[in-house]
Amino acid sequence: MPDRKENLILIAENLKRGFGSLQVLKGVNLEVKSGEVISISGRSGAGKSTLLHILGTLDRADSGRLWIDGKEITQLNDGHMSRFRNQRLGFVFQFHHLLPEFTALENIGIPLMIAGKSTAEVESRGMELLKLLDLKHRAHHKPDTLSGGEQQRVAVARALANAPAVIFADEPSGNLDAQTAAQLHSLFFDLRDKLGQTFILVTHNSELAEMADRNLVMADGQIVP
Repeated sequence: MPDRKENLILIAENLKRGFGSLQVLKGVNLEVKSGEVISISGRSGAGKSTLLHILGTLDRADSGRLWIDGKEITQLNDGHMSRFRNQRLGFVFQFHHLLPEFTALENIGIPLMIAGKSTAEVESRGMELLKLLDLKHRAHHKPDTLSGGEQQRVAVARALANAPAVIFADEPSGNLDAQTAAQLHSLFFDLRDKLGQTFILVTHNSELAEMADRNLVMADGQIVP
């Protein structure tokens, strides 16, 4: 890992990504401190989601290097990358992607089960997170009986399941009304304050972007200085 301050949780160096003749990322450099809430904004097509997917190991850069939690991700094979993603990263998307046949508690437990936790550990951690997010009374409810805000909070709890180094969120409030969106935004900062959680958020929501510790603006495949 490059010689940097110890509290950096993520370092990206000169990330580039193209699709055919279209160059989407043109050399992105980024450093994120542990416990920071970073927003990434910009017009559609600027490369925000592509960058988020690469930082979150859901895609690979064509070139450049990426370190998360002290590990060089760009050197991992697919199997090791999948294991790292499950154990050290969390994700929240615009649409909650909860499994409809599972309860809130069971949905939260999926990353824990993938990580090989026991049934008792899965249930204990799931209930702990439901209590933290004021959803304990909804533990055994399926997604179609939850409000949009409750569904997204379950998705946040699922992202927290394995105590990740970083949570990546792609337009997390894009499908919510203004009041529920504001509540979700406040939740991210509450979790940072209570847990020291790091968030990297892609958003078109100017309120969320302005709330962040830093708002990085992308244009034409690069972060604008």
